[in-house]
Amino acid sequence: MSAALWGARPLEADRWRFALWAPSAREVMLQLDGTDHAMTRDAGGHWQTDVTARDGLPYVFRVDGEDRPDPLSRHQQGGPLSPSLTVDARRFDWGAPWDGRPLHDAVIFELHVGSFTTEGTFTAAARRLPDLAALGITCVELMPVSQFEGARGWGYDGVLIAAPHPAYGTPDELRAFVRQAQELGMMVLLDLVMNHFGPFGNALPAYAPEFFSDTHTPWGGGIDFAKLPVQAFFREAAVSWLKDYRLDGFRLDAVHEIRDGQDQRFLRDLAVKLREEVRDRPIHLICEDERNLTHLRENGFDAEWNDDWHNALHVALTGETQGYYDRFAADPFGDIAHALARGQVDEGQSRPARNGDGPDGYLPPRGAPAAHLPWTAFVNANLTHDQAGNRPEGRRLISLVGEDPARTVHAALLLMPFVPMLFMGEEEGSTTPFHFFCDPPTDDGRDAVRKGRARELSAIGYDTSNIPDPCAVATMEACRPYPAPDPARAEDWRALTRQLTQIRAAKIVPLLASGKIGEGDVSRHGRAFEVRWPFNAGRLHMRLSLGDPLPGPALEAPDFRLGQPGHDSFSIEVQIT
Repeated sequence: MSAALWGARPLEADRWRFALWAPSAREVMLQLDGTDHAMTRDAGGHWQTDVTARDGLPYVFRVDGEDRPDPLSRHQQGGPLSPSLTVDARRFDWGAPWDGRPLHDAVIFELHVGSFTTEGTFTAAARRLPDLAALGITCVELMPVSQFEGARGWGYDGVLIAAPHPAYGTPDELRAFVRQAQELGMMVLLDLVMNHFGPFGNALPAYAPEFFSDTHTPWGGGIDFAKLPVQAFFREAAVSWLKDYRLDGFRLDAVHEIRDGQDQRFLRDLAVKLREEVRDRPIHLICEDERNLTHLRENGFDAEWNDDWHNALHVALTGETQGYYDRFAADPFGDIAHALARGQVDEGQSRPARNGDGPDGYLPPRGAPAAHLPWTAFVNANLTHDQAGNRPEGRRLISLVGEDPARTVHAALLLMPFVPMLFMGEEEGSTTPFHFFCDPPTDDGRDAVRKGRARELSAIGYDTSNIPDPCAVATMEACRPYPAPDPARAEDWRALTRQLTQIRAAKIVPLLASGKIGEGDVSRHGRAFEVRWPFNAGRLHMRLSLGDPLPGPALEAPDFRLGQPGHDSFSIEVQIT
């Protein structure tokens, strides 16, 4: 019997295999479309049976007399604890083949399906894709769509990792979304959460407590990644997403909380396995890792969310230093210069603490040297769901700093050599807030979320007296950025975005493809910077003012200019040679 098999999968003709790891169970039966089937157990606690089945049949695992959904379900009849449904992804017509795109082509667009459109569905989102493609977006990154309890949420509390959330649509409707994106030349990445399960609707602890560890994460009980069946569960989930939905890769959430006791050997092996399983297109793997280490990017992962860029920029432009921004409070403009030259800020070096209040006046070291990595190993963003949503009022950067600074850093983001990522609405200068929202199934759960949210934000210095109710329908409804209240202003922003992505595609992408040949050469002048990035095929030269005019002669015949760096406090000019 296979020791690395979970869930229900078609074999050949009408034969299917159903499997579950439940090492403590005395008996496990498969109930498929009302008929019971015995399952056999191996020495490792895997239960398995091969039976006749077809697409769309309801089934449960009856574990010691209790009916349980498939933890690797691909589709549910209803909520997370309802019967699972068989899904045969081979039936879907993909039309034309898809060869994928290299990561250096990427202009990423982070999208929350539930609030991207009024309908909040995959089908409605697919109708918006031609508009994104026309703006020069080449990659859509879906916030997590794994099924969670309730009708609305960010998605980071999923409990059925391989099943699309039913409020968004069916598996075939998600496949149709991906097909539409790829027909328009856009890659699709999925934000996948492996580090924890949500607090509601997870049946695994009831019959497989061995799946979990005594180590806690910020979101609840830890997962025992040292166990091979646990690794197999997440590996098979990732493979199924790639193969069943023809995805181009993943953003893996908070990988620092994926602890296998072997320096994340699981993740490094996962990168190899995914590319072995999918050979017809490039598979891109992006991680979020608050440690700022490089070992994953040196061993199979392509890039990391570069929160250093966002945090230094945010502190520099807003002056806010609460919470995680405090680390960048001592010299945010110096941190920006460091990030422009080397990619990230924290590289394990000594860095002064604000007011000298760290140990010996310095911050605890964080990170590792990263300048040897390609520029595409850093996914830079001026805004993400986190940075807007993890504040009481959900305000975007543009609402904090104003129009001219926002347009300047928008241009810088899209014209730097790093992989740029926009959060939905940013392409047209949206000021619509993005709140934290969820839909717990019980009064106690809702009360706990409200109190926990207020406590968390108060602890880092925010006023929570007028915090929107995270459990209210209206809170999510207020997060929809489209349509823009001022269409003329939105179109002006969209024209800027189109201009920038066209320059990037025509002139910066070829530089990236040619390869970097050294660090960025950065001259800092107070709150202004002159940067030269060298490549085998040429040079990218940027003059950027983020609060001070930049001395020196203007660039002759620049490829892009917004304002006058020699005179204006916020301006940018770029030349590619």
